[in-house]
Amino acid sequence: MPNLPNVSLVIMGVAGCGKSSLGAAVAQRLAFELIEGDDHHSEGNRLKMQQGTPLTDADRAGWLITLGALLARRPGGMVLTCSALRRSYREQLRAASPGLRFVFLDITPELARQRVAVRSSHFFNTALVDSQFATLESPVGEPGVLRVDAAEPLPLLLEQVSTWAGVVDPSQTPEAA
Repeated sequence: MPNLPNVSLVIMGVAGCGKSSLGAAVAQRLAFELIEGDDHHSEGNRLKMQQGTPLTDADRAGWLITLGALLARRPGGMVLTCSALRRSYREQLRAASPGLRFVFLDITPELARQRVAVRSSHFFNTALVDSQFATLESPVGEPGVLRVDAAEPLPLLLEQVSTWAGVVDPSQTPEAA
């Protein structure tokens, strides 16, 4: 059994970057609960996104409060998928969960549009991809952030995140004297 980090992770980025896929893989690897941020949007937000209307900061405010409360209730660690597009959103989530770390799935607009276009079971309208890029404030350089290339294969991303998160196999760790 690996030694697991005692910290929550947010898998973040624009629509189509692979948050859900990587989040599920990381949660399974860490034996953490996975919370899909999209599941906690209001019906009004979902309707706006289905219609291709970008969400505003005011639209996201209640959603971020809900996600922060979920993080605060799980101090032992969890994996949350959340776009976390603005630094202020990330700071709000950090305030709810000290030590919170972010995995930023960096993707090109073209690849994001392609991926969103082929999703049939999601409420997000392809027209919103550009608005997400316009809203995105890159987290690169912020504390506790790992940037990964969303175009890389999922197994490679999982290994990068696991290594960064400090998942250590005790059989490979020298024993204390």
